[in-house]
Amino acid sequence: MGLSWIDDATHVAVATVTRADAIVSWNFKHIVRLDKMKAYNQVNLMNGYGILTIISPKEVLIDED
Repeated sequence: MGLSWIDDATHVAVATVTRADAIVSWNFKHIVRLDKMKAYNQVNLMNGYGILTIISPKEVLIDED
């Protein structure tokens, strides 16, 4: 495991403690994965935080056509 996991963990932690509505990320290896989302949210709930929505940018874009 490289040092990049610290950045990923920090990203999720900051979004959690600031009670962000969502994380929008292209990081499909470490963040935008169902197993990871479940784990993050399990820890969040055990520590009194809410559910964090994690989505890819494709889910945010609105296609005007």
